[in-house]
Amino acid sequence: MTEHLIRKYANPVPRYTSYPTAPHFHEGVDSQVYETWLHAIDAENRISLYLHIPYCDRLCWFCACHTKHTLKYEPIAAYLKSLHREIKKVGGIVSKDARVTAVHFGGGSPTMLKPEDMIALMDCLRSSFSFGSDVEISVEMDPNDLDEERYDALAAIGMTRASLGVQDFDPKVQRTINRLQSFEQTKSVVDAVRARGVHSVNCDILYGLPHQTTETLRDTVRQIVSLDPDRVALFGYAHVPWMKKHQTLIPEKALPDVAERYRQMTTATEMLIAAGYVSIGIDHFAKATDTLAIALKDGALKRNFQGYTDDCADVLIGLGASAIGKLPQGYVQNMPATGEYERMADGDDLCVVRGIELSLDDRVRAFVIERLMCDFSLDLDSLASLYGPAASVAIAEARQFAESERDGLVTMQGDVFSLTDTGKPFARSIAASFDTYLSNGRGRHSVAV
Repeated sequence: MTEHLIRKYANPVPRYTSYPTAPHFHEGVDSQVYETWLHAIDAENRISLYLHIPYCDRLCWFCACHTKHTLKYEPIAAYLKSLHREIKKVGGIVSKDARVTAVHFGGGSPTMLKPEDMIALMDCLRSSFSFGSDVEISVEMDPNDLDEERYDALAAIGMTRASLGVQDFDPKVQRTINRLQSFEQTKSVVDAVRARGVHSVNCDILYGLPHQTTETLRDTVRQIVSLDPDRVALFGYAHVPWMKKHQTLIPEKALPDVAERYRQMTTATEMLIAAGYVSIGIDHFAKATDTLAIALKDGALKRNFQGYTDDCADVLIGLGASAIGKLPQGYVQNMPATGEYERMADGDDLCVVRGIELSLDDRVRAFVIERLMCDFSLDLDSLASLYGPAASVAIAEARQFAESERDGLVTMQGDVFSLTDTGKPFARSIAASFDTYLSNGRGRHSVAV
């Protein structure tokens, strides 16, 4: 691929883990609106729970998550008390006929929690919501936090998927991003969780990091493959220092340019496919027997704030500071500031401070963007069947895009709009052409490659 194409289509655009994207949420959707939406959840709805733990005992300079550094446990203990109160409030509104099918602990570093606090948190969830018989429980793990007692606690809460951030094993890269983590340390975590019956292990790799080269990334991928993870996520580092001030500690001159980022991405992709992994969307890989690969094959792949998923729940309830939820009516987000979140959780109201109610056009475009991001194709006849006349504008835009595009990124065969192999790496940029919110100038985004 020519460097001209890479530079042309690598402009900053959203990652499209939602549509509309978070910069377009507003205060018109507040706790009162959210409560109304929660009351509407019934036995027909499956629920996925996301719990946000916004604390780390070390701050990785590449991180764009909502988290803060602490070496004391007191702030975490206080936060957990408020989190318990929010769980009970929300659970008291949601119908007990609705069943929880998945729980995801994210952060921050959920594995910072003391073993007894992790167990108490799960007990609170189970007493506040109705759980299905076969719930997937996934936990984001920092190997530096873990010990035998924490492994046992994770087994006790029923963890079924462990997600390990690796990023890169090269010592120079690790020092530059303040993420020291050896291969041996990572392997010990994989061995420990598998010994306790965890059926799925995911490893995250980043490309585009400071001082990272294609060769150093090759070494990291080889070591990751040797761990035999069930899933691998290959993310491009999002350099957003205007949003995350600690990223200013990363020397920008050490960052690879967009052409080198593309080479790193394609090299890692080729290695993972050669190792037997199925390519999922723009940045995930899974064994052919994994439920993520099966969902892709069956046309059931989804995309949410955790990336690609086979989670088919109708409702995502976010719990904790800054957590985002999705309900049939739209998106909601909790108060991001931890202190203010705790104050709201300890009061009478819910913790939502903004969100967006989906219009019919939003629903049409959300479907278009999700299918392009998941399947790299869009059946325009199916779109028309689902949304009727409301889909006509998006359909016309797809046909016009295919007719006018001159770089070989898409094809139009009958009523199917598809990305070519050349176009797939630029799925975010192609999806962005259907985003009617981008032109209003809200939000700044990372590069699309």
